[in-house]
Amino acid sequence: MSRLALPGQARGFASSFAVVPAAQLSAAAAALAATEIEQLRRPDLPAQSVAVDAQHAAFEASGYFTLGGEQPDMWAPISGLYACGQAVGAPGWVRIHANFDHHRDGALALLGLPTGPDTERAAVEQALQHWRADDLETQAVAKGLPIAAARSTAQWQALGHEQVLALQELVAITRIGDAPPLAWPSLGDGQRPLAGLRVLDLSRIIAGPVAGRTLAAHGADVMLVNGPHLPNIEAIADTSRGKRSAQVDLRMAGGKKVLRDLAAQSHVFLQAYRPGALAAKGFAAQDVAQMRPGVVVAELSAYGWQGPWAGRRGFDSLVQTATGIQEDEARARGQNKPRPLPVQVLDYSAGFLLACGIQAALLRQAREGGSWQVRVTLAGVARWLRSLGPVAVQAQEWDQPRPDITPYLETVDSGFGRMRAVRHCAVLARTAPGWERAAMPPGTDAPHW
Repeated sequence: MSRLALPGQARGFASSFAVVPAAQLSAAAAALAATEIEQLRRPDLPAQSVAVDAQHAAFEASGYFTLGGEQPDMWAPISGLYACGQAVGAPGWVRIHANFDHHRDGALALLGLPTGPDTERAAVEQALQHWRADDLETQAVAKGLPIAAARSTAQWQALGHEQVLALQELVAITRIGDAPPLAWPSLGDGQRPLAGLRVLDLSRIIAGPVAGRTLAAHGADVMLVNGPHLPNIEAIADTSRGKRSAQVDLRMAGGKKVLRDLAAQSHVFLQAYRPGALAAKGFAAQDVAQMRPGVVVAELSAYGWQGPWAGRRGFDSLVQTATGIQEDEARARGQNKPRPLPVQVLDYSAGFLLACGIQAALLRQAREGGSWQVRVTLAGVARWLRSLGPVAVQAQEWDQPRPDITPYLETVDSGFGRMRAVRHCAVLARTAPGWERAAMPPGTDAPHW
């Protein structure tokens, strides 16, 4: 008999892509991996079954939460989709991601507009009438700015990067060094499967933090590590649930030593910075494996480490735009303007899948020894989402209201205020996932285990 159940149907999340099954499957994969780790640690216990409800998975992937009864605005005023005067293909659109001030100011400067928060969206719309979408994207990439031109699927595939992704595994797990199996602390009765396993989480935007939060839900001791000078997005309040929250300044020699000491005592080193960024500071995967032989180094990026788009800055919404997903979604509804998916499923599925891969690598380390690297890309998840096949949507389903979210919420006091947020969607037969630590602002905890 299967240990996995994927019950229910989700209302209010209509899409021509299998967004809800993708969220269900990826969350279930992470949960099943946790039960496999429990089997290794406690062979005297029966293997747990796992269930992931479709509506619950959809709500978790929506990223819904409130603070003090208010739902934070997740997008900066000039972030979003714009029509260009000329473009890659008619009618021509670009998406600007400006949630960080330096990205906003970079985009405004590129458009010849005053930088700062006072420039309004209308000014951006007017400036873009003098640009081709592909020219803007090219110049933005040269400046390291997260801006993407909207493409059709055929246009995306013609660029050649999709062919590189096709040669890579959705979750790539590679042995990167020799080491004996690491001893894990004993797992007591009633403890969650990952209890006692230490995870350093050096990620700030949604997918990486979701991976760390998922591991925390299954009992891991997760420490979120931020830089004191780095900006964060509003979602940090939600994705910090279950984690310690520390700050380490890698611009300083002392900060690098602190991170090396933390890595030397960790089972997992998770990071989602742009490829090469941490390596330049001495924390490439091989460097971390030398600090902690037997470590699992998990890495997430937008487009990956090989191919013509390798190393580009990108976020879920930009990957949807660039790879043709949003154009296909619009056409399915009979529209011309690119249409985003109803949830940021690339982020959430990538986070869940990365959590699954981390646990698979932990199992290999425990059985075979070695140091391991796990890699996931948003573009690879986009390719996987497309491989799940199209979904036929009836006209009346596009605007179907969502059901009451209340049954899926938990209410807790946090360092950000009174929070209501979606519980983790995976249900295990014996050890219910959950977060014992409340979300706290960066720097609340000391950077030591």
